[in-house]
Amino acid sequence: MAEVHIIGQLVGASEFPEHSLFCKWGIHAGGAWKLIAGLKEGQTQVDNPENEEFAYWSHPIDVHYAAKGLQGWPRIHVQVWHQDSLGRSELYGYGFVHVPTSPGTHKIECVTWRPIGTMQEELTQFFVGGCPQLKNADLIYSGADRYKLRTTAMGKVHLKLNLIFRNFDKYGVEC
Repeated sequence: MAEVHIIGQLVGASEFPEHSLFCKWGIHAGGAWKLIAGLKEGQTQVDNPENEEFAYWSHPIDVHYAAKGLQGWPRIHVQVWHQDSLGRSELYGYGFVHVPTSPGTHKIECVTWRPIGTMQEELTQFFVGGCPQLKNADLIYSGADRYKLRTTAMGKVHLKLNLIFRNFDKYGVEC
């Protein structure tokens, strides 16, 4: 089987309205893909930069997949959260990117968004905190019903990925 080894990191986040951010992440691959080694999901620590506009996580990603076909190419999905001074966590954004389809080093920016609620929900969010969240996290990376959502743009998550491909030429795929 053809193999893809993804080695890299979630570098950090920028352009979010507040500091004190952390990220929950995962890798979703189709049915033709088998996880050989590594963790396909995780969570970073909270970074609270005092004077910088960039939250640094430097969280490692190291996964190894075997593939029977190209359908269901891996995607990395993220949820960025803000932790306030009382330790409460509030969703700041969802996003996803496809893993690049060429070997080598790649710097990737994943733009994020969050759902917008009704006027009453937005006022509640402003004064009390909390915000609308997706009931089904699959909507982050599957386009099925995502077009029906009302959303607003948030910040960016920065990734640095190194990809190693193996045995693709044996299965007629040129890299």
